[in-house]
Amino acid sequence: MATENADKAPKEPHYLLQSIENFGKGAMRVISDIGGVTWLGFQVARWSARRPYRLHNLFAQLDFVGVGSVFIVALTGVFTGMVFAHQSSRAFELFDAESMVGPTVALTLTRELAPVFSALMVTMRAGSAMCTELGTMRVTEQVDALETMAVNPIQYLLVPRVLSGLIMVPVLTMLFNTTGMAGSYFVSVIAKGISAGTFLSRTQQWVDPIDLYEGLIKGAIFGLSVTLVCCYKGYNASGGAKGVGQATTQAMVASALSIFILDFFVGVMLH
Repeated sequence: MATENADKAPKEPHYLLQSIENFGKGAMRVISDIGGVTWLGFQVARWSARRPYRLHNLFAQLDFVGVGSVFIVALTGVFTGMVFAHQSSRAFELFDAESMVGPTVALTLTRELAPVFSALMVTMRAGSAMCTELGTMRVTEQVDALETMAVNPIQYLLVPRVLSGLIMVPVLTMLFNTTGMAGSYFVSVIAKGISAGTFLSRTQQWVDPIDLYEGLIKGAIFGLSVTLVCCYKGYNASGGAKGVGQATTQAMVASALSIFILDFFVGVMLH
């Protein structure tokens, strides 16, 4: 009898099969999220062109995403420019080419660091708040209440947030460029003793408007991606307070990954 019961006991799943199953579930979850974010983007584009426009909601989100992020973006830009100028000057000293510090920092900021870091700062400060707010509204049935009052929640809640990211992240990118170059100028000219004329003339010589445009295009794409991901995760949150916390964590990870992935593909397309 004991032998028969032992034969009938459920067997532990094989480790390899379990790993494959977990990988498949994760892949399906990623594909589902990409499809959901894409569909939400189409819905936001559709409802953004329909009345009523509710400009007061848009301006409130522009203030929250843009003006509220000015200090953290400016501070990050200053120290990023200072650090990069310090490290670049040490490297160029080996080749007697300290005059290239200015254009090197400028090109790196305008093309890569400014849009990426600005989007990351917006993700941490504004994106997390968006996801948490929308998730709380979802689990407390405030979104359902809007639908009951014949107010489309995508138009009322999501359109202003997504448009604010699309508009304000490029503006913050230019702020990052300005403060980053100010920090670079301070380290290069004042601390390292590089000629101010050489620093400015070489920067003007090597940096073209297309470099600024590339950063602005990346900033707009990153802002759109971040706000769409955060709004999607918050809008579809479930499971009470724990579910809202999990949605916010997932939104932060997915937003950061989307920034780095899109940075590569957009950079390849623009060159």
